[in-house]
Amino acid sequence: MIGINYKFLENFFQNQLDFFISPLGVIAFILVYILWVNIFLPSSWLTMLGGLLYGSILGSLYVFIAASFGAILTFILGRTFLQTIFQKRLSLFPKLELIERSISNEGLKLIILTRLSPIFPFGILNIAYSLSNVRSRDFLIGLLAIFPGTFLYCSLGSLAKNIYNFDEIISGQDHSYSFALTFVGFLATLILVLIISRAAKKSLENIN
Repeated sequence: MIGINYKFLENFFQNQLDFFISPLGVIAFILVYILWVNIFLPSSWLTMLGGLLYGSILGSLYVFIAASFGAILTFILGRTFLQTIFQKRLSLFPKLELIERSISNEGLKLIILTRLSPIFPFGILNIAYSLSNVRSRDFLIGLLAIFPGTFLYCSLGSLAKNIYNFDEIISGQDHSYSFALTFVGFLATLILVLIISRAAKKSLENIN
């Protein structure tokens, strides 16, 4: 049997970590995230990775910037070169087709509610908005509503990192305080996002 060189793997992952926390690595992370959004892969895992790499605050900021640019790129492509392809993609999601038809009546309100609701995939929502007659201004303002969910997933990633380093945390008071603060912040954000999501879901049901 071929043995696993754990030291090699540890050094490899440490080198990747060192790269991604550098300024060039931050840019690379943002570019990867933009691409990720535009090939319609689930963004939650990459968002948690942002929290693991950069912490709750900086991770949320970088992810928000990347997600916003990715959404804007999808919006532009859906109104220009890829409109036909996006229409076929959207036909696989009947609920989002309904949103695309309803957007003219509800506008910014519907955009914010769907952004706050966790049941709608981020990338597919961008397609729906690009195919609708929503104003560009409302689309851009609606992006602010992704921040609570972004902060939640980044906090989860940051918490996972702290748990992984638990031996170091219990050996120092400063680290213990940081862990406690991250954990409390994650719980508070989780409760807030659940409340917001529930309210958004009810509002969407009333609209439908």
